[in-house]
Amino acid sequence: MTKRISEDEIKSLYKEYHTPDKVIAHCRAVSDVAVKLATELDKHGYSLDVSLVRGAGLVHDVARIEDKHDMVGYEILKSLGYDDEAEIVKAHMKYSKYNSVDKLNECDIVCIADRVVKENKYVGLDERIDYILNKAPDSPEVRERILKKKEETQKLLDEISKIMGKSFDELLR
Repeated sequence: MTKRISEDEIKSLYKEYHTPDKVIAHCRAVSDVAVKLATELDKHGYSLDVSLVRGAGLVHDVARIEDKHDMVGYEILKSLGYDDEAEIVKAHMKYSKYNSVDKLNECDIVCIADRVVKENKYVGLDERIDYILNKAPDSPEVRERILKKKEETQKLLDEISKIMGKSFDELLR
């Protein structure tokens, strides 16, 4: 059986790596959204590892106070033997290519959840991307890249909504 991170281990990591309370709240919200999405997709024929989704969501920003927190988090989790969680943490900041809707995996699910959660609650893609744009450097190239990613993500969200027979708002609000 594959090793999965426990709630106690996650709490210990938060403490050891001084994860701020607001970041922990964000991780919990991302995990909650990811678990709801994975559970719903499993009802429609998917076979997602919900415990992986839960754990990776909870630790995706564990090293948030560090530069390159994605890579620091990856190294922490890898050193503890949580290879699958580590891979998702490494990917979450620069996840550039979602799988097609029929091949969604746990990394897709956590990254989607991170794209629709602002701070500690589900807000949807529009509000989350507006928030990111306001924080991003004032560069036409950066803005264009973010908006292109938003468009790709929205297409995927629309396809997922069709599969679920409900919108993300209906599932998550």
